[in-house]
Amino acid sequence: MAHLSPPSPAAAGPAKRSARPAAKPPESSGSGHTPPPGWHARIDPAPLLPEPEPYRLLGTPAARDLDPALLCRLYEELVRGRRYNRQATALTQQGRLAVYPSSTGQEACQVAAALALRPQDWLFPSYRDTLAVVARGVDPVEALTLLRGDWHTGYDPRARHVAPLCTPLATQLPHAVGLAHAARLAGDDTVALAMVGDGGTSEGDFHEALNFAAVWRAPVVFLIQNNGFAISVPLEKQTAAPSLAHKAVGYGMPGRLVDGNDAPAVHQVLTEAIERARTGGGPTLVEAVTYRIDAHTNADDATRYREAAEVEAWRAHDPIDLLERELRDRNLIDDARTKAVADGAEELAARLREEMNADPVLDPMELFDHVYADQTAQLREQAAQLRAELDAEEDR
Repeated sequence: MAHLSPPSPAAAGPAKRSARPAAKPPESSGSGHTPPPGWHARIDPAPLLPEPEPYRLLGTPAARDLDPALLCRLYEELVRGRRYNRQATALTQQGRLAVYPSSTGQEACQVAAALALRPQDWLFPSYRDTLAVVARGVDPVEALTLLRGDWHTGYDPRARHVAPLCTPLATQLPHAVGLAHAARLAGDDTVALAMVGDGGTSEGDFHEALNFAAVWRAPVVFLIQNNGFAISVPLEKQTAAPSLAHKAVGYGMPGRLVDGNDAPAVHQVLTEAIERARTGGGPTLVEAVTYRIDAHTNADDATRYREAAEVEAWRAHDPIDLLERELRDRNLIDDARTKAVADGAEELAARLREEMNADPVLDPMELFDHVYADQTAQLREQAAQLRAELDAEEDR
């Protein structure tokens, strides 16, 4: 039941932007019927249309012009991210995490998103975007606190400008628009990048966020990681649009379509969209075509709704392999360097094991911290009731 194929290797280079002329209204037939008075197309849709196929750089002549330092940084983060995914999955199987939505196969989207942002910008992740949070600089152990069930967030959002991991689908998108709009009103040089899966595009919050962002020309970028399935629902059962990037046209913003396993291509497209937003150009919708190699979560059995052959086809389009091939072709890495990167990833995994295997010391009274700046009378009453219950247990 193949429904989403990797970009065709036959394409010789990056796709060019479409530049079709705007459609002309039909001429009057002379019967006296004319268009509504004053009607005209508000904007030309042609510049908003996405590429005819996912934009890519690796394996094309344009890759030779890419910054070697950026390529090496992307590679290091991809390898770390892959190992992070595997270790977090193992911790879930051992009962140390309540749940873990793996992003194996999607690492290029997450790493590129984090590296494209400036320090003053904000990242709004979904529950599957742990790697983007870590690549942004959040402590790897703190990034898993929510999924362990200890704290609602586990890290200070203001420290790295990273909003909490969002488990409700797409509710982070209006938040990103609001922050971006407020930043522009305040004169701050800030862009918000909101990440969402293909399943999230079927939620009302997605449409509301895009509409407000376009009308307000808010400095926000929406990144859809189209990994093929909303849990078990394939994309063709969610939308009849030519692509998810085409949805941008209906809101009056550009849509971009990119190979989500081509890390430098995703980084370039997002960087362009972020700078466009920063300079007053308004929002952009980016669809990154990728694939969820692992199941939806550890509680899901993906073999019930997709074929093994489809998964294997996407393994051949692995983001780490694609980038490593480019680096080796340009003599930017060798076996010694790849081993050093892998060893660094193992150190990260060892730290995760050590700290996540330690039983946390939790204070139930912390439930009332960080809810309101000034605690309400009702919360004070509830806190007093819980304190009395805890004291009574200690006296037994």
